Amino acid sequence: MSHSDPNADLPPVRGGAAGLRRLARAVAVGLLALLPAVTRAQSPEIRSGESIPRDVREMYDRGLQYLVATQTEKGDWTGGQNGPGITGMAIMCFLASGEDPNYGIYSNNIRRALRSLILEQDANTGYFQNSMYHHGFAMLALAEAYGTVDDRALWTEKSGTRQRSIGEALELAVRSAITSQKKNSYGAWRYSPSGNDADTSVAGAVLMGLLAARNAGVEVPDEAIDKAISYFVKMTADSGQVAYAGGIGGFDESLARISIGTLVYSIARRKDLPQFKSTLGYLTGKLDGGSPGHGGVEYQRYYQAQALFQGDFAAWEKWNKSLIRQLKTIQMEDGSFKGSYGNSTSTALSLLAIAVNFRFLPIYER
Repeated sequence: MSHSDPNADLPPVRGGAAGLRRLARAVAVGLLALLPAVTRAQSPEIRSGESIPRDVREMYDRGLQYLVATQTEKGDWTGGQNGPGITGMAIMCFLASGEDPNYGIYSNNIRRALRSLILEQDANTGYFQNSMYHHGFAMLALAEAYGTVDDRALWTEKSGTRQRSIGEALELAVRSAITSQKKNSYGAWRYSPSGNDADTSVAGAVLMGLLAARNAGVEVPDEAIDKAISYFVKMTADSGQVAYAGGIGGFDESLARISIGTLVYSIARRKDLPQFKSTLGYLTGKLDGGSPGHGGVEYQRYYQAQALFQGDFAAWEKWNKSLIRQLKTIQMEDGSFKGSYGNSTSTALSLLAIAVNFRFLPIYER
C-alpha cells in the first residue's frame, strides 16, 4: 500500500468491518487533503483496526505503560540490548496501539523516540550505528511513521534545532542499505555495512525495512528487492528450513528463520515461489512447538506472528490464541516481559507479536 495515495486502489465499500475501515480511511484522506501539505510525499493517515478482546487490549496497554516508564529523557531505552533498532521497535509498539500518534496519549513518547532515532543516524551515510540489524529495524520504524506522524510537531524550539524530517531520514536509510547491498557478494547483508558475508536474520531485518519503505512511497529499486529475495531462495531448502549464514547449507530447524523467509516472500509478493510454499508448510506443521533457533523465543514470536498472518490466516488465528494465553501467564506486574535481550527489547518484541491483532501498522495489513 502506498501512503502517497492510500485511496487509489480501494474497492467499493461492501459492508462489514473491512468496508467500514476503507470508508473511514477514504473520508480521512479527503479531509486531510484540505489541509496544508505536511511532507513532500504524503499526509498523515487515520486508520482503524479490528475489535480487540478486552484482555488482549489490557495486556498490550500494560506493556506500553512499561515502555513509557522506562523511556529515557533522550527518548531511547537502556538496559540489555539498546540502540536505534530497539528504539525503532518501541516506536512501532506505540504506533500499533491505535492511539492518535500526533495528539494521543503516547504522542510525546513517539516524538521523543523519533527525535532520538533520527539523531542516531549518520547524516552523511544514512547508517544507523551498531549493526545492520539496528539499521533494518530503525528503517522499518521510520517507514511506519512516515505519513502518520506529523513532521511539523516533531522538532520544536524545546527539542533543539530542526533536524531531518522522517521522510528525509527514511530516504537516507534506504540509500545506505542499498549501498551496503551493492558491496555484498551475496546481494544481502551482514552485521557491518561493509561486510562481504551475509545471513538471513540480518538480511530479513533490512529487507523488511526496504519493503516497508517501498510500501510507504519511497523509491526502492526492484533490483535491490530481487537480489535479496534471490539470496533467500538460495538459503531455503526443499523442506522449508532456512539456513543462517553464507551462501547455502547449514539447514536446521529454526522457526525464527523459517518465519523470516515466509514473511519476506509474502511482503515482496513472491507467494508463487515454491520456497514460500515450503517455508509456510513447515510453519503450519509446527504450530504447537518447534525450535526457535538463533535469536530466542521472543524473536521467533515476532516473526512467526507476521509470517502466519500473511501466509495462512486460519493457522495464524489458531496460533495467535495460544500465543495470547502464553503471554498472559508470563507478563510481569510492571507490564514487562523478561527475556535474554533485556526487558525493554523483550517487551517490545512480545507486544509486536500480538500487535498483528490490531492491524494499525501498514506493514501488518494483508
